[in-house]
Amino acid sequence: MHLILALLALLPGQVYAHGVLTPELSLDERLPLLLAALLLGTAWLLYGLGSRRVRPHGREAWWMHLAMLITLLAVFGPLDEWAETSTSLHMVQHMLFMIVIAPLWALARPLPQWRAMLGHWPRPVFDAVLRSGRYPVTLAILHGAMIWIWHSPSLYLLALRDPAWHAVEHACFLFSAWLFWWSCLHASPRRVPEALMAILLTLMHTGLLGALLTFGNRSFYGAERAIADQQLAGLLMWVPGSLVYLAAAAWITWRWLSRIWRRQPQTG
Repeated sequence: MHLILALLALLPGQVYAHGVLTPELSLDERLPLLLAALLLGTAWLLYGLGSRRVRPHGREAWWMHLAMLITLLAVFGPLDEWAETSTSLHMVQHMLFMIVIAPLWALARPLPQWRAMLGHWPRPVFDAVLRSGRYPVTLAILHGAMIWIWHSPSLYLLALRDPAWHAVEHACFLFSAWLFWWSCLHASPRRVPEALMAILLTLMHTGLLGALLTFGNRSFYGAERAIADQQLAGLLMWVPGSLVYLAAAAWITWRWLSRIWRRQPQTG
């Protein structure tokens, strides 16, 4: 915990460098960043306070703190500024949201801690999140739609030009990916085949998008962006992303088979 606090002490400088407090920014440009910082900070604070009432299991607290720290660095650190001019670094940011932060949030299971602090009024939202976990393929389709929509040239460039739409883009990636990973990593034994199908579907369509970016013979996001940088972005989505999805599928399968083996009658 002391390490986390020490790292957090570095964040104001990063936030300032990114421009949240930069005087040259207009209110319209600064407001989405301030709102994002407020939401993330509130969620993290509520989780910390809720952990005193409902103790997290195992390493759940560490997963949550690590995920929130990476989120703050990805959103307010220098990576976000670099991503404005580099397609490959923009892809790194997106991949952090979708295959690092979101699965960490799913493993952390923060809903009991948030519910302990917020009471019963957000219960419909929490219940909806829990019920959505029964439909991993549907959530994979929703998450896939967010990926393809926001990687279309017009919306990709809109997010770069407008901080408000950039924040919406990040929220779409994070929330849809969190629901997707929640449904897959916490799938009941009966729904494991659906979870594996959802991961396979995501592996296939993200690999296709990565291949399109890699083998494209022109820059999809403006002539000023180098094709080589776009090709690197495609490789980042294609190769590391595929490895994460394959690893998740292997882990889910191993847990599923382990449960089956434990239930087998012991002979001999």
